[in-house]
Amino acid sequence: MTPRSPALDPARPFGAHLRMSWWKALVVIAVPPLVMVILQVVLYLAVGVVEGGDDPLAPTFTPLKLLAVNLSIVAAGVLAVLLLARLTRTPWRRLLSHPRGFDRRRLARYLLGAAVLVGAGIAVVALVAPEAPGWTGFAVTGTSLGMVAVTLLSTPLQSAGEELMFRGAVLPAAASWLRAVRPALVLGIVVSGAGFALIHGSGDPWLFGYYTFLGVCTGVMAARSRGLEAPIAFHVANNVLFSVVNSLMAGGEGYTIDRSSDTGDASLLILAVVNVAMVALVWMNERGTADPAVEPER
Repeated sequence: MTPRSPALDPARPFGAHLRMSWWKALVVIAVPPLVMVILQVVLYLAVGVVEGGDDPLAPTFTPLKLLAVNLSIVAAGVLAVLLLARLTRTPWRRLLSHPRGFDRRRLARYLLGAAVLVGAGIAVVALVAPEAPGWTGFAVTGTSLGMVAVTLLSTPLQSAGEELMFRGAVLPAAASWLRAVRPALVLGIVVSGAGFALIHGSGDPWLFGYYTFLGVCTGVMAARSRGLEAPIAFHVANNVLFSVVNSLMAGGEGYTIDRSSDTGDASLLILAVVNVAMVALVWMNERGTADPAVEPER
């Protein structure tokens, strides 16, 4: 039998289910993203030594640089959950969903729905604003195949790592600062969304706004579904499909993600609609689910 955590409140919904000291919440919010940035820079420098590039911090990805980014995020996500579990004396599995158990079948269903929605969004972007993602032309080379391979092997873990960090740890940590449930959830969702946008380091208003909106939407998915299955599924589908398409449409070279000023535009509204559609899917799917107090763990 799993011991009950003194910080875990079974009467409160996921996202507002933990109680902790303010300073513990601040540690959970600040430390994992900082570790992620430091680890990413270290791994980038190591890749620069291996590849011999002039600027190892350049925004153009190679297979090794993409792997470095993904590994740094995975490590930070795991650290965030373990740190939160340690500070609150809560079993880490109880931080993935609440009060029910983590459901792999729910994850698979949401992954299928997310893949359809994200695929449709990519198709609309290709038809309406093909210049917006920076695609230069379809090509299959050793570099593009390497990018696809790294994407398929490590990007699902990277996407899950971001959700572990921001929706699994930052959201409930920030929400613990308030006792009223609805204000606590709003605070947690806003802080996790803003933190998610900040860690992407964009100086462009369109991109910063989109990353914030994406973080808020996945926070709403987590709160509505009482767990991380839906946000992980959406994040995995989004990152994997876009990374594969970007890799194959980069003219045989590594693709570039430029988040500097004046790099975003109104085409991001198409992707925002995809986010809203996923929130709607989760909202409808969770309607009429079993009482969380009696739903069995899987």
